[in-house]
Parts: sequence; C-alpha cells; structure tokens
Amino acid sequence: MRLILLGPPGAGKGTQCKRIVAKYGMAHLSSGDILRAERAAGTELGIKAQGYMDSGGLVPDDVIIDMMTGAIKKAAGGYVLDGFPRTVVQGEELDKALVAAGESIEGIVNLVVDDKIIAGRLTGRRSCPRCGAVYHVANLKPKVEGICDKDGEKLMQREDDKPEVVANRLKTYHEQTAAVVGYYESTGKAIINIDAGQSVDDVTVSVFSELEALCSQVE
Repeated sequence: MRLILLGPPGAGKGTQCKRIVAKYGMAHLSSGDILRAERAAGTELGIKAQGYMDSGGLVPDDVIIDMMTGAIKKAAGGYVLDGFPRTVVQGEELDKALVAAGESIEGIVNLVVDDKIIAGRLTGRRSCPRCGAVYHVANLKPKVEGICDKDGEKLMQREDDKPEVVANRLKTYHEQTAAVVGYYESTGKAIINIDAGQSVDDVTVSVFSELEALCSQVE
C-alpha cells in the first residue's frame, strides 16, 4: 500500500505514521526527519534547509522533490509519506514521478484538527536532543521535570515549536499546504478525513478502520 498522510503541524502525523508502519510493515518516509538528519550531518542540503525550518517556512519545492522522490525509489514495497507533498507543485511532481515508475498513491489520509489544539500541542512539546524522545509539559510529562526519562539529557524546545514560529507554521499550512487536499480531490482521489482532535489512540482506531476498508478495495 502506498499512502500519503496529510494534516497541519502537530496533528499527530508522525505518531500515526509509526503505528501504520508497525501494523502494515511499510516504510515511513518523513520529510522532516530526513531534513533534520541532513541538517545534523551538516550536508549541503541540511545547511540550505536550516534557515527555512527554523523560521517555520517551507523548504523550496525543488529541494524537497528531489529528496523525497529519491527516498521513494529506495523504498521496497509499500510506504507512507509524512510531510510530503506540502504544496500543489510537490503533489504534481510526485504524481509525475509515480506515473513514470508505473505506480500510484492508493490512499490519502487527512488529519483534521483545530488550530487552538495544535498551538497547545506544539508550544508545550519538549524533546531530547540525544535520543529524540518527545514529551509535553501538560500531557506527557517526564518523571523529572525537564529531564529525559531514557538518558537523563536536558529536554529542549525545538526552534520550530516556539509560539511565534508555530503561528507562522499554521499560517503557512493554511496558505499553501491545505490546498494539497483540494488538488487530490480534483484528480479524483478519495480523501479519508480523520478527526485528529481525539485522543491519540482513538485517532489510530479511526485510521486503521479506514485503512482496512481501503485494503479490501485495493485487493
């Protein structure tokens, strides 16, 4: 199965992708994770992308398209795309690459959630710079305030989770990324809308229910 998971920043795409991957044995292709890895490694791509990521803006289409189409070619079997495509241009280029490879996207899951909920989730998020574990100041507290349970590292707030950046990320999403849903609707693709304001587990139940129905149609 080849899937796209859409939704605003903080909707829970990463968490749901990991659960989809675990259940269906697919590759998780996260544009954000790949970009952060490039940045940590100090590659040319990472340096180029850093300024855009820290300000909450979108990395240029050409950079993302080349990176993600390359990752798709390396993925064996099914995959779920997380954070890509983020613009209509990226969606169009992805479709061209898939057609050339004789493939197509079989399902588009769209996580829908209110901006106020998103802002609370993101600005309260804290992460471990060493192991990547994620916590929340209200909903997922570590055993010791400000310290990672796994390795004792001091937790940090990512630059793109600061209030002013979150506001810009949401503005960018509504101006550019939300149009991707409309693009896929215009191509005749069925959009699976999921209420992501529910608890994480309830969202997963909803997603799995829809994907089971999709699997039966694909087969």
